[in-house]
Amino acid sequence: MIQSRQNAALRHLARLGREKKYRRSTGEMLCEGEKMLREALASGARVKTLLAREGWQDALLDQAAEQGAALYCAADALFGLASDVETPQNVVFSCRQPQWGAHDLQGKRQVLLLDGLQDPGNLGTILRTAEAFALGAVVLCEGCADPFSPKVVRSTMGAVFRLPCVQLPLADAVEQLREAGLAVYATALHADSVPLDTVPLERAAVIIGSEGRGVSQNALNLSDKRVIIPMAGRAESLNAGVAAAIVIYEMTK
Repeated sequence: MIQSRQNAALRHLARLGREKKYRRSTGEMLCEGEKMLREALASGARVKTLLAREGWQDALLDQAAEQGAALYCAADALFGLASDVETPQNVVFSCRQPQWGAHDLQGKRQVLLLDGLQDPGNLGTILRTAEAFALGAVVLCEGCADPFSPKVVRSTMGAVFRLPCVQLPLADAVEQLREAGLAVYATALHADSVPLDTVPLERAAVIIGSEGRGVSQNALNLSDKRVIIPMAGRAESLNAGVAAAIVIYEMTK
């Protein structure tokens, strides 16, 4: 039972929610809610520190304890300090970050490359969509949001535990994918851009740019071809998360 805001476990959870450098140094991430705990345990993620709201009981707590998690509880006033949302759920916990690397791209036929995508909500949505449609992998290149920040993790709805999410420089990723025989397309509005549904996507990697500036010049230079999502309306562009969802659907349909 935690009774002080100076408790080491409570401070550990709070720092994981606030500080990217701390998440990186510990190799852990902060997760929240029964669904995320169920997903973490089912996927074999190593749950480290678990804080339950005082009075909340569930079989998930026994499962976490059996797998070696340290269990704590706290009254609402202290429990809320570990969460980064206004209305916390019944459980907050830390677990080891999934370890994905360049080797996880081997054998993948369809990959999404994110170039400077900075919005955590968009990133979480993209990861959730990619996992839902069984995309091979998502690569986070330079300038992307931290995939293990609490907002991204929440937005993935558990996909963060299952989808290969590789952090790799764009040039390195493109080189590896091209050597594996994948075509590389960049989504960009340009005079020589072609509709997305006119290019072969069975073995392909598609680059999605940032919310503000789109695909970088470096990405354009590295791509084989530029593609667009045909739109009949007057909007100039789509939200990055929506654009990525359409691209993922076209790739996997």
